[in-house]
Amino acid sequence: MTDTATANTKTESRAFEADVSRLLHLMVHSVYSDKDVFLRELISNAADACERLRYDAIANPALLGDDAKPRITIAIDADKRELVIEDNGIGMNHDELVDALGTIARSGTKAFMERLEAAKASEKTGESATLIGQFGVGFYSAFMVADRVDVISHRAGTNEAWQWSSDGKGTYTVAPADAAAAPARGTRVVLHLMEDAKSYTERFSIERIVRANSGHVPVPIAIIEKPGAEPTEVADGAALWTRPRTEIKPEEYTDFYRSVAGQFDEPALTVHFRAEGRHEFTTLAFVPSARPFDLYDPGRKSRMKLYVKRVFITGDAEILPHYLRFVRGIVDSADLPLSLSREMIQTSPILAAIKKSVTGRVLSDLEKLADSNTEAYGKIWDQFGPVLKEGIYEDHERRDALLALSRFRSTAQPTEARRSLKDYVAGLKTNQTAIYYIAGENQAQIETSPHLEGFRARGIEVLLLSDIVDSMWVTYNPSFDGKPFRSVTQGAADLALIPLLDNTTETKPEANEAVTNFIAFVKLTLGDAVSDVRVSDRLTDSAVCLVAPEGGPDRALEKLLAGSGRAVSAAKPVLELNARHELVTSLAALDGDNAFKEDAAHLLYDEARVLDGDRPADAKAFSVRLARLISRGVRSAAKD
Repeated sequence: MTDTATANTKTESRAFEADVSRLLHLMVHSVYSDKDVFLRELISNAADACERLRYDAIANPALLGDDAKPRITIAIDADKRELVIEDNGIGMNHDELVDALGTIARSGTKAFMERLEAAKASEKTGESATLIGQFGVGFYSAFMVADRVDVISHRAGTNEAWQWSSDGKGTYTVAPADAAAAPARGTRVVLHLMEDAKSYTERFSIERIVRANSGHVPVPIAIIEKPGAEPTEVADGAALWTRPRTEIKPEEYTDFYRSVAGQFDEPALTVHFRAEGRHEFTTLAFVPSARPFDLYDPGRKSRMKLYVKRVFITGDAEILPHYLRFVRGIVDSADLPLSLSREMIQTSPILAAIKKSVTGRVLSDLEKLADSNTEAYGKIWDQFGPVLKEGIYEDHERRDALLALSRFRSTAQPTEARRSLKDYVAGLKTNQTAIYYIAGENQAQIETSPHLEGFRARGIEVLLLSDIVDSMWVTYNPSFDGKPFRSVTQGAADLALIPLLDNTTETKPEANEAVTNFIAFVKLTLGDAVSDVRVSDRLTDSAVCLVAPEGGPDRALEKLLAGSGRAVSAAKPVLELNARHELVTSLAALDGDNAFKEDAAHLLYDEARVLDGDRPADAKAFSVRLARLISRGVRSAAKD
């Protein structure tokens, strides 16, 4: 350290104890991406000073004097291009100024916390001081907007005030300050703003920054708009989430939700809890009653806001998984470690523990609501069900919990009613070993699908899945209560062992020789268009349907992949014929006329495609064959 001092003025000129030219450049140009952060840092330091005074005053009440209420004041002087942040906290003496501000990345707060921990261990006071940051680093963010900074500080319990000054370019000065011009107690930081930072002398800009970043620090904040004006309080030092739930009115929760979420609906569910023990943090989260506008944003980012000791850090922290991105609110951590700036959150076990705890609690409260208020939970599911189902294939650890939360339309309920998997399993039929579903993009279409006929005849409930995400999560082979999910459009239905509704047992439908021969003919005629043609045990009313092979994707997923250009090598579908249907038996009984039977084979295939939501394989050929069929029918009718 270099010192030059004059005995007359007692002014000391010193060099920083670090490579300032390089480190300050890093601080000013690299550490913080947003210049507004300087005010947050200075307010945090001021709040730290007030908190330290509160702690020290426990042992020495005289430190408070007749000014016991903590406060932070921000004064604006547009003419001088100055911004002043002043607190009535503990203040600093000469040595503390040098120690805290003369060494970048060294923290008076950190040193105090070490002493505090030692005191707690020896004296068992049980008191805790909630200090926010490390003064040395955050303070230097002021040089992003100021070409000179003056710090005038008066240590509580002393008669001397000191002034620290620097342009941030390598040196600083420390000198006695005029006691009359210094704070009666505490610290005043004077920023001499750069020309391009004069916007920080506008009341609106300062108030916006304070409310957004520091509106919940535990010290009231007031703004003096111009010299001589009265201070106007812009933050009352309160944070809703720090209050007990029993003391908070529903309308207060609603107001806070609207402010943090930027929406005008009411929260459908409020999750408010404090975690204590190894890691301390408070969560106040809301499930909206209406979909946020960015619910399906490609980024799928969590919108929870992260605070550290009531100071806003970021709105981009991944506190919740993607499938809970509709949740809005805050997490306030007491011990989350931060890197040089509060914007750069370290990947740490603490943050991982917070994520796990908050996610688990949100899902747990959703489950409680589902059990206690079916109607209220149903409204949440209607809004966010498709998003929650993303977690079934993304979050293996919580897959069972998400399946339990899921609600589905099914063949057993009216159109608008939804069923839980617990209810589904409770209603399983004799010999039923799987949870059956049908997936598709159109609810009306899948409700009338021929694939459901055999299941309806046996009273087997089938889940009707019409969200795009449904075709994805079922491919991860989930199960519920030991029962696997199985598509009714995939593989053999294997329904023969399940009794019909009249309590009779039906064996697999057998085809007579004529039908068997016709099936072989159809298979030969269609060639590579299908992988197989076989007798169906799932059809009762319809003549034909298409199903996916046993080992391939179900029909809905196959079409989804095909639409995205990713199903080039997909297996061809299986064409199933109803051996009892009049159309099939009549065609099988025809003797000769292979040309007509070839047309019929192709038309049966196209009919199955239409029933499956597709167009005929060849529209022109379909039209020609249909015209020939109609002409044949007309001629036959004319003969009769």
